[in-house]
Amino acid sequence: MSDNILEMRHITKTFPGVKALQDVSLAVRRGEIHAICGENGAGKSTLMKVLSGVYPTGSYDGEIVFDGKPVHFRGINDSEAHGIVIIHQELALVPYLSVAENIFLGNERRGAGGLIDWNRTNADAAALLASVGLREHPVTPIIQLGVGKQQLVEIAKALSKQVRLLILDEPTAALNDIDSAHLLDLLRRLRDEGVTCIMISHKLNEITAIADSTTVIRDGRTVETLDMSSGDTTQDRIIRGMVGRDLSSFYPDRVSEPGEEVLRIEDWTVRHPTQDRLVVDGANLSVRAGEVVGIAGLMGAGRTELAMSVFGRSYGRNITGRLLVRGKEVRARSVAEAIENGIAYATEDRKRFGLNLIDDVRRNISAAALGKLARLGWVNGNEEIKVAEDGRRDMNIKAPSVMSVVGKLSGGNQQKVVLSKWLFTDPDVLILDEPTRGIDVGAKFEIYTIINRLVADGRAVIIISSELPELLGMCDRIYTLAAGRITGEVPVGEATQENLMELMTKDRELAR
Repeated sequence: MSDNILEMRHITKTFPGVKALQDVSLAVRRGEIHAICGENGAGKSTLMKVLSGVYPTGSYDGEIVFDGKPVHFRGINDSEAHGIVIIHQELALVPYLSVAENIFLGNERRGAGGLIDWNRTNADAAALLASVGLREHPVTPIIQLGVGKQQLVEIAKALSKQVRLLILDEPTAALNDIDSAHLLDLLRRLRDEGVTCIMISHKLNEITAIADSTTVIRDGRTVETLDMSSGDTTQDRIIRGMVGRDLSSFYPDRVSEPGEEVLRIEDWTVRHPTQDRLVVDGANLSVRAGEVVGIAGLMGAGRTELAMSVFGRSYGRNITGRLLVRGKEVRARSVAEAIENGIAYATEDRKRFGLNLIDDVRRNISAAALGKLARLGWVNGNEEIKVAEDGRRDMNIKAPSVMSVVGKLSGGNQQKVVLSKWLFTDPDVLILDEPTRGIDVGAKFEIYTIINRLVADGRAVIIISSELPELLGMCDRIYTLAAGRITGEVPVGEATQENLMELMTKDRELAR
C-alpha cells in the first residue's frame, strides 16, 4: 500500500478568461497534517474544491488518486462517500436551525419509523460540541452565535461523518489564540487516530507549529513542498515561496504622533438583544487623532458587541453611557447618525455584512455615502465611477475594473473595497473589526500600510483583533476586555502577549 493517501496529478482548472490552476500536483501522506499556503487568489481553495467534488470531474484537467485508486467525483456526496470532508472558508450553516440540526443536516439521526430521534440528535451534538470546545446548548439557533462559534459548529459537523481525509480552509481565521490552540490540539489528536488533514491557512505560526508537510502555491502553480521537520523551514522561508520575495518586517514602521482626542466612550453598558444579561458593562475608552488603539479579548468578551453598539446602536438594547466625538456628546441612535458624526465600522464578517458580493466594486464603494453623489434623489453615475476609480487606485485594489463583481475578488482585495467604502464617508474614527482575517501575509502588509497612512492623515483608528502579535505590531495602546468589562489599558511599549492574556482572562471566572 502506498504511503500516500492522496495524489493530485497535473490539475488545471480554467474559468472564463482566468486560469486558476495550471499543472498543479500534490501528494499527501497517510496520517499527516499537510498545510497548503499561498497568497489570496493563488488557487488554494480552487484546488480543494476540485478535490471535494465542488468542481466535478470533467470541469478540470488532471487526475485524482485516493487510497491508490483513481477517483471521479461528480459532487460532494461522492467525495464524502470516500471519507473526504471539506470545511469551506465561507460558512455553510442555516441560521434559523439549531446547532444540532445543522450538525446532522443531511445526515439525520433517525429512530423507529424513519422519524428523527431528537434525544439522540441533541445528545450526539452535545458530545461533538464538547470535542471542539464549544459549550453551547445543541438547541441554540445558529443565528445567535458569533462567527467564531459558527466555525466550531462547522468542524463538529465534519467530525460527525466517517472522516478519512479532513480538509479545512482557514479553520482558525475566526478564532482567538486560545480557541485556535484548542483546535490545533484537536487536529493533532485526529492525526494520532489516523485521520489525515489538509489545512489551508494564512497563519504561518500555526503551520510551523502543526504541519508535517507544507505545499506552497503561487499564481496557480505548485512552487514546492516543504518537509516541516527539517531545521531550515521557517516562516520567512514559506513567505519567500508565497510572495516570491522577502518581507523585511511583518509590520510597516510608523512614527506615532497622537493629536487631540477624537472619540471617548464613558460608562458604556449594553444588554444582550434577546437575553437578560450584560454584554458590555461600564466600558470606558478613548482614541486620539493619529493614534491606533487596539481592543483585545477572548471570544465572547464583548469586543464586536461594543463596536457595533457604538456604531449607531446596531447591536444590543437598553444601551446607556456617553459617546463623545471631538469633545461633543453625540447620540448616534442609528447607523446613519453614526456616519454623520464621523464614525465608521468595518465588520469582522465582510462577506455577510460588509459587502454586497453579487454587486460590483463601484456600487460597494459608494454604498455607505450615496448622498454625496446624489442630487434630487438621482445618483451621478459618472461621479460614482470616478470615486470608485480613486478608491481602486488609492487602495491598490486588484480588479479588472470597478465594474468587476466583488464576490470574485480575493479576500485581501475584498477587504480593501470595505476600507474604500468607509473612507468615502470621510470618518474621523474608523473601527476595524478583525481587519486581516482570512488574508495572506502579503495582503496583510498592504492593509497595515493603509492603516498607517490613515493615521498619518490625522484619523483615529481602533483595531479589534484576535491576533495579539497584530495588536502589538500596529497599536499605540491596547485595551483588554473580559466578560464585557475593560480590564486594562496598556501602552504598547509595556505590552506583551503574556500580560495581555492575563488581563484578558481576569474576569473569566466571574463570567461563568
